[in-house]
Amino acid sequence: MKTIGLLGGMSWASTVSYYEAINRGVNAALGGLHSARVLLASVDFGPIEAAQHRGDWDATAKMLIEAARSVEAGGADFLLICTNTMHKVAPQIEAALSIPLLHIADATAEVLRADGVRCVGLLGTRFTMAQDFYSGRLRERFGLDVQVPAPEAQDLVHRVIYDELCHGVVSEASRAHYLEIIAELHERGAEAVILGGTEIALLVQAEHTTVPLYDTTAIHAAAAVKRALG
Repeated sequence: MKTIGLLGGMSWASTVSYYEAINRGVNAALGGLHSARVLLASVDFGPIEAAQHRGDWDATAKMLIEAARSVEAGGADFLLICTNTMHKVAPQIEAALSIPLLHIADATAEVLRADGVRCVGLLGTRFTMAQDFYSGRLRERFGLDVQVPAPEAQDLVHRVIYDELCHGVVSEASRAHYLEIIAELHERGAEAVILGGTEIALLVQAEHTTVPLYDTTAIHAAAAVKRALG
């Protein structure tokens, strides 16, 4: 079994989901008391969030590279960045390491393509929705048509992630707003919706809507298990 490197803490709430999903996946495959070989560097999200919102992505890259190198030095065979947004600096992190990076957008796109989805909605932080580092990768590498919410809806999705979900708060009112946005994306042609914030699955699950949802945390974790077990 390979050792999975996790770069977590962004937020701690979603990193808990990663750790549980990876260990459940390994145990389901191997049985008994087997669990995953994991090295986790959990960063302090406060300074990273502050740098995000002032647009200092170089500072975020520097902090994450330091943490990623500690995971590599500990013996990890490959690395996951346990957040969608910070894949904005994935190229810098990848360039600083000698171990491979398992990219969350690639893992998600491969599942979408296997399921025959061609037009997909994207929810996430404002950075993930409004900037091109994520949706552009889906379009250019995988040929997907990506739809994002209107700017005012992006503001709501972003606020709920940072002010509620990152603190482990799940609000019925926020769920209702998210479901309205998902329905709007579907009406605009999205065959499915990517939950492109690793905390969003804490709020919205398949049981809440008839629109197919793709949980990036679960997909990324499953891809890690597959690679670890080889």
